[in-house]
Amino acid sequence: MQSTNPIFTRSEQFSHAAPQYGQQQQYGQQPYGAPQYGAPAPYEAPGQPTPGVMTIDDVITKTAITLGALIVAAAITFMFLPPQFMMPALIGSGIVGFVTVLLVGFRRQINPGMVLVYAAIEGVFIGAFSLMFEILYPGIVVQAVIGTFIAAGATLAAYKFLRIKVTSQFRKIVTIATFALAGTLLVNFVLALFGTNVGLRSFEFTPLAGIISAIAVVLAVANLIMDFDFVEQGIRNRLPASESWRAAFGLTITMVWLYTEILRILSYFRSN
Repeated sequence: MQSTNPIFTRSEQFSHAAPQYGQQQQYGQQPYGAPQYGAPAPYEAPGQPTPGVMTIDDVITKTAITLGALIVAAAITFMFLPPQFMMPALIGSGIVGFVTVLLVGFRRQINPGMVLVYAAIEGVFIGAFSLMFEILYPGIVVQAVIGTFIAAGATLAAYKFLRIKVTSQFRKIVTIATFALAGTLLVNFVLALFGTNVGLRSFEFTPLAGIISAIAVVLAVANLIMDFDFVEQGIRNRLPASESWRAAFGLTITMVWLYTEILRILSYFRSN
């Protein structure tokens, strides 16, 4: 299985089941976490996680740290960035942030320091992006932040309590739709650079822009569900504790996407 979030697909253990005892293995091969021959097995108290293995507490803690760094950088940028530097900061941080995602996400060994660097850079982007909309529609940023966390919390609750199953067909549909939307918006961005506006993105409501943003929010929520599923698989497969940084990184990227799309949708309501 593969996730549309490239951060998780880079770690094979997020998408493959851990070897189970009783399955056929090559001679001399030890399952992950098993003691070597002749070595005493480590004592594990009932209900206690194995040291060095990723747990849900690890993922929550690292995600809180990453989002916290992003929020602090965004708040500083939002409050102190002069308006005349808003667009240069937005474009520059957007490009640097994209490059940082590639550098961090496609390495087999996750680097916690680079994850926090990404959070700071993306915080500058989010701060400038939010400032741009706040100037046009005062008070909209607080609404978007609240809406984002409500949407993420509701998605997590639905995933856990409604026992949403992420099937291969669900992944395939969401993956194709996500890449199709990304390609469409990329073409729209290139055309906009040459002065052609096809109306996919706008600061004022148009039916086409509203439909595109609604689709983007639905896809962001669907990707968040798949992110939860892959984190759960990683915990089940007993990944090293360091992989909790990769989980935090992937979840942060999806949360940023969800926030920007909710901010756009709210701006359409405010523009009427």
